[in-house]
Amino acid sequence: MIIYENYCEAADFLRAKIGAFSPEVLLILGTGVGYLADEVENPIVIPYRDVPYMPVSTASSHKGNFVFGQLGGRNVMIMQGRVHIYEGYSAEQVALPVRLARLLGCERMIVTNAAGAVNYNYRVGDIMLISDQIRLFDPDPLIGPNIEQFGGRWCDMSDVYTAEYRFLAKQAASELGLQLREGVYFYFTGPQFETPAEIRAARILGADAIGMSTVPEVIAAVHCGMKILGFSLLTNMAAGMVKTAYVPGEVTQTAEMVKDSFCNLVRICLTRLP
Repeated sequence: MIIYENYCEAADFLRAKIGAFSPEVLLILGTGVGYLADEVENPIVIPYRDVPYMPVSTASSHKGNFVFGQLGGRNVMIMQGRVHIYEGYSAEQVALPVRLARLLGCERMIVTNAAGAVNYNYRVGDIMLISDQIRLFDPDPLIGPNIEQFGGRWCDMSDVYTAEYRFLAKQAASELGLQLREGVYFYFTGPQFETPAEIRAARILGADAIGMSTVPEVIAAVHCGMKILGFSLLTNMAAGMVKTAYVPGEVTQTAEMVKDSFCNLVRICLTRLP
C-alpha cells in the first residue's frame, strides 16, 4: 500500500530535479508514440527507476522516463512509456505517476494508447478520440483506504473525458484534415490478446476499441480532479475481425506510419487546452 507521505516523498524528489519548473499538463505516451517526447524543448529527463516508489516499465517499446519541458507552448510532464498491471504491478502503482503529477501542479492530462479496433467501421491507422470507457472486473486504483488529499471516497465518473476538451480536439482534427474517430475504449488487463468471443462481447457492450492500459490512470486522474483528453491509435483489428492473427511489430509499424499527423494533433490540442 502506498500512503500519502510516500507520494509526497516522490514528488519532493522530482521537485529537486526540476527546480522552479511547474508542469501544467501530464502527457502519457503509450506504445509506439513515445517519440513525441523527443520534441520537448529544454528537456529534463528523469528515469522511472530513480524515483522513489515508482514502478519501472518492462515493456520493450516503453523507455520509462519522465520528461519535463515545453511542448506546444505549454509546460509539460511527459511519461515516455507507461507501466501496466500485466507487468505485475497493482492498479495503485500504475496510477502513482498521475498522483505525482497532481502534486506537482498538473490539472490536465492527455493520455494516449495503442488499441485494437472493435468497430467494423474503423481501420488500422485511425486515431480515435476517447469519449468514454468500460472496465468490468479489473483492478481499480481507488480500492483500499481512501487518500482524502487526492479526493473523496466516492468518485463521479459521468464526464471522464472532458466534453470541452473533446470539442477542441475535433476542431483541431478538422483543421488538419484528419478523420478523427470518436468512441468507447474497453479495458482488459492483458498481457494476452483478447479472444474473438471476448471481442464480440465487448462490441455488444458498446466498445469501439480495446486495450490494456489507460483506465487505471484515468480513474486516478478523475479522483484527483483533473480534466482529461484521451486518444487511441488504432494499430490493429481485434481478434476475429480479420482472418490473420496479430503480427509482432504491427503496433510500432502502424505508429510510425501515422506519427506526424498524431504529433500535430496532440501539439495543437496542447496549445488550446484552457
